[in-house]
Amino acid sequence: MPPNELTRSILEQMLKSTRTILRRFAPISAPADFVASDEGLDRLDAICMQLIALGEATKNLDKVTDGALLPRYPDIEWRRLMGMRDVLSHHYFDLNEEVVFGVCARQIPRLGQELESMLGDLDSGT
Repeated sequence: MPPNELTRSILEQMLKSTRTILRRFAPISAPADFVASDEGLDRLDAICMQLIALGEATKNLDKVTDGALLPRYPDIEWRRLMGMRDVLSHHYFDLNEEVVFGVCARQIPRLGQELESMLGDLDSGT
C-alpha cells in the first residue's frame, strides 16, 4: 500500500473510532454513569477498547509518516493519546472513569474534527 493510501486508511480508521466512542458515550452524562450499572461498565470497557485502538493507530500513523504529519496538527495532544493507550493497556485496573469521561466529552470531538481536516488536507495535497 503506497504511503498516502496507508495514511488515509489509518486516518479513516481513527475517525471511525472517534465516531464509535461518541455513539457509545452519548447516554453518559456524568462519570458516575460509567460505574453505576453493568451497562455503564460495559460502555466504559467498550470505549476504553476504542481509546486503545486510537492510541495504537496514532503510533502507527506517526511511524508511517516518519514523524512528519502529527506536528502539523498541534491542537491535538498526540503524545497524551499514545500514552493513554499505554495506561489503558498496562494499568487497566487503575482506570479512572472521570478521566475517561473528560476525554470523551472534550477531547474526542476535537480529535474527530481534526481527523476530518487531516483527511481533507490529504485530499488536497497539503
